[in-house]
Parts: sequence; C-alpha cells; structure tokens
Amino acid sequence: MDKPRISKKQMERVHPYIPEAYDLLTKGRISRREFLRMATLLGMSVGAATIAAQCGAPAPAQPAPEQAPASSGGGEAPAATQEAAAAPAASGTPKRGGVLRKSMQLQLLDHPARLSWVEGANVVRQFGEYLTETGSDNITRPFLLDRWEASADVKTWDLFLKQGIKFNNGDELTADDVMFTFGEWLNPDVGSSILGLMSYLSGMQDVEKVDDYHVRLHLQTPNIGVPEHLFHYPAIVLHRRFEGDIIKQPVGTGAFTLEEYAEGERAAFKRRTDYWQMGADNQSLPYLDEIIYVSTDKDAGVAALQSNQVDSLYDPRPEDWQALKDIPDLAVNAASTAQALILRMRIDVEPWDDNRVRTALKLSQDRAKIMQLAYFGEGDLSIDAHVAPVHPAFCEKPIPPYSPDEAKAMLEEYAKEKGLTLPLKVTLATKNDQKEPEIAQVLKELAAPVGFDIQLDITDPDGYWDRWTEVDLGITSWTHRPLDTMVLPLAYIKEGIGAWNETRWSDDEFEKLLRQAEATLDVEARRDIMCQIEDIMQERGPIGNSFWKKVWNITRKEFKNIKAHPTAYDLLNDVWKDA
Repeated sequence: MDKPRISKKQMERVHPYIPEAYDLLTKGRISRREFLRMATLLGMSVGAATIAAQCGAPAPAQPAPEQAPASSGGGEAPAATQEAAAAPAASGTPKRGGVLRKSMQLQLLDHPARLSWVEGANVVRQFGEYLTETGSDNITRPFLLDRWEASADVKTWDLFLKQGIKFNNGDELTADDVMFTFGEWLNPDVGSSILGLMSYLSGMQDVEKVDDYHVRLHLQTPNIGVPEHLFHYPAIVLHRRFEGDIIKQPVGTGAFTLEEYAEGERAAFKRRTDYWQMGADNQSLPYLDEIIYVSTDKDAGVAALQSNQVDSLYDPRPEDWQALKDIPDLAVNAASTAQALILRMRIDVEPWDDNRVRTALKLSQDRAKIMQLAYFGEGDLSIDAHVAPVHPAFCEKPIPPYSPDEAKAMLEEYAKEKGLTLPLKVTLATKNDQKEPEIAQVLKELAAPVGFDIQLDITDPDGYWDRWTEVDLGITSWTHRPLDTMVLPLAYIKEGIGAWNETRWSDDEFEKLLRQAEATLDVEARRDIMCQIEDIMQERGPIGNSFWKKVWNITRKEFKNIKAHPTAYDLLNDVWKDA
C-alpha cells in the first residue's frame, strides 16, 4: 500500500508558510524536529506534520525523537490525518487501578496565575488543565483547544475549544471561562508572570469572544510563541466564577479531583469517572485511581524511594541520580533541557555596572570543570546567553575557555581606574537545593587567581527566594521553556524590571532583535537573529552560564508510560500500574 502523503495545497490550507517550511526541510536546511515544531505551531496536526516530514526527508534507520507519537491534532489538516483525543499508551495493555505516591515539596498555593514554582503547578495540573500542552518531546499540541489558527503575519490567533469538556463541578468549559482566565492573566493586580510573557496583548480589548467555543487574540506585535505561552505553568484555565484561592475552590477540567491539600504535608487526588480524554481501551482516562504527593526534602525523598514508601521522586538531583540509577526496581529516564543555574549580576550596582567586571567573572568559568564537579558531567556546556541547544533557533557558538589572564587584565584596569586594590571583594548569594553550593565553591576557587575574593552567602531555598531579585551577585535556578523567545522577555527587557528582571539589565539593540525573533517564522532567519542576541549577551550581558542541566524521572518500573519532561512536569493522565 502506498504511504500517505500531504500535498502542498493541503499544507497551504492550514497556513501559507507551511509549504515554505517544507521546502526548507526537503533541502536539508532545517531538521525534522524544526519542521514538526513549525508546522504544529501553525495549526497542522501532529499526524499530518509527521507524514509530511517523512515525505520531505529520508527516513532514519530508527524512529527519531522528533517523530512524536500522535496526540490530539490541530488545524485544518485532511480528515484522514486527524487524531483522536486519546493519549498514547506504553507497550502492553494498560491496566486500571493503583496509587502513585510521589515525594515533592508542597508549597503555599492560592491563585494559579501567580505560580512561581513547578511543584505547585504539578499539584494544580492534576485537576486543572491548559489550552495547549508541550510534551516531553518539546512539541506543543492543542489540549483543551481543538485547534488554533494563526494569520499569515502571526498577529491574529484564533483559538477553538473542544466541545463537551466539563469542569469537575459539572459546568461545561466555554469561551466565557477562557475570557475570564485571560482577564486574570492580564490584570496587573493579580501579579502573574504571564502578563510580561504576553506583553503583545495590551489588555482585554485585544481578546475577543467570537462565539461560545472560539476566542480570537489580536496581538499588538507579531509573536510565534502563543501556543507555548498557553502552556506556561501558571496558565491553568480557570472556572469563570473562580474567586482567587485554588485550594479552597479546586474546580478544573482535569483527570483527578483534589481530595486533600495540607501545605508541607500531603496532597491526595482521586480519578474522575467523567473525564473527557479517552484511553487506549476507549474508556475515560485516567488509569490510576489515586495520586498522593508526600511533602519531604530531597534527602528524605530519596530514602523514602529506596524503602518503598514512595514510588517516584520529584526532580532528582545529580547525587540522587547517582545513588538510584542502578537500582533494578527503578526506571530512570533522562531529558536534555533549557534549565540552568544562572550566575546573575545586578548592573545597577557597583562593581557589576561595569562590563569589564562582568566579563572578568564570566571568563573565570571553567565550564567543563564546573559541570563535572557540580553535575557529574550530565548536561550541555553553554555560553553566557539564555538560549539552549534544545531551543528551535539555537545558534551554536564556541564554548568560551577559562581565561584567567585575560580576566585579570580587565579587572586590574577597572581597579586602577577606581583607585581600588585587588582582590575585589564580592558576595555571591544563592540557595542550597540544586547544586548551587558546588558551583559557587568551584567558581570561588577559579576566580581567585583573577583577583576576585568571593564570599559565599548560601541559604535554604526560602532564604534566597525571599531576596532573589535584590542580591547584587547570585546564582538563580531558571526552569525550562520550550522556546528561545520565552525566557528572554521575562528576564531581560525593560518591562521586566522590578518583576523577573533580577539583573536590571536591558539593551535597546537586544530588545529590537528579540521583537524581530518573536515575529519571524522562518527558523533559519530566526537563528540568524538569535546568533546576534547570543553575541550581545555574551559580550555585554548580565549573566554567566556554565551548562544546561539534564533532568531525570526516576519511578518504580511497574508504572508505565512515564516520561522525563524537561520542565519536570507530572503529566500523569495516561500513566498506568502494571501490578
């Protein structure tokens, strides 16, 4: 039988740019992953995009990571290529029943749009859901949306809801709930990071309810990242009568209901029997009966996993991976990420207001040594820009070497102008839960020959997060985001100052290029822009970054369909227990 094919006319009906992306694929100028990401971004179903990718380039000997399993499709692809809303199951026949117990810190929760930690999002996402979902393959798909459609200039986005989805209180999800949710995101009084992320919306006047299942976004500036932004972890879709506290009012469309939440102690969820998504057995998901989170620190979590008190551990540290990776009963899955432990300098205070001092500290990084000593070498080396190899338009650059002599000359020049005597005393603040102390100690030793006398101020996580935007010099953990254009406007533009711009750095050329990148569909053209952005951050930016973290999911082997997500998200709807 002939393989199915997707014609250019069919591609063009979804979006006029998709045939151009297909031509780039056939010429070998973009990868299959890049084509898949672009085609699905513009509304093509994953199934149709995968067929097109297979036709456009020679198939590899073994399935490549970018050939993602089909999920609920979007856009106007031919009917034969549209997928059902069933989540793919692992090999074997899924079984129903069972309890998954997981160790993870349980924090104070109130308004989901204010979430600042993935742990809180992992709680809320079990009973609340998103309009889209970015999977462990870094491809974004419609979720509560049936599809989206983008205009040729990516300034108008039409969002079409699936029909018949119900909240756990029995109300149907409609455009009224989406409109209410956007209103919360765009309300400065709520204090959501989504407000900065969606700076292309000037307010609710840019969000239009077309009908009960159709919302249209009128962007002030073009932006290719809308589908990914809709899966930003605070972007849970709220019920139209939400009053501000999700624990007091746990109403959502998710696969589980919240039965108990005790901050710092325990959270318990039970499966819904009327959930909208169907499993491989054509019955309603989820497969598991219950999920229980137990609040522990990481050391206690490892001990609990080793003694069979829990089945999984949230976001294992490198030493946890080292201790658990060879235990026969545990399955270890890994993922490369855009997670990083960013060395950040506040450019509005001395000495970090002088680029020579910032550059001298960057040159003090022996990146391979730092990654080996802090992370067992499990990561990807980085330049000093917040753009990772997993990002679609990443521009590969040579890794800067450890250059103490060059750094010392810069620091001596600065000290002479200021009438200072070296070593230059500075304080490096950070927390102690993600290998920051190891990075800080290695950097202290590496920077000593340069002329830095680094004093360490290391606290528990709360002690750092209470002041993270205020310290002069710090190491801040930043989580993964699927697009290169997502974290940059959160942390490195004028609008971010006072919110998530912890460095107070802004640069007119950088911001102009960023806005161009946000509006550029062509992956190659966007990579050219990203090359310039990376150069600016390397040459005069406010951060150092030795490496990008690898992450692991470590769970008992009887639990199937478990994947390592680059943001450590718990996507558990289709997980099942083979016992």
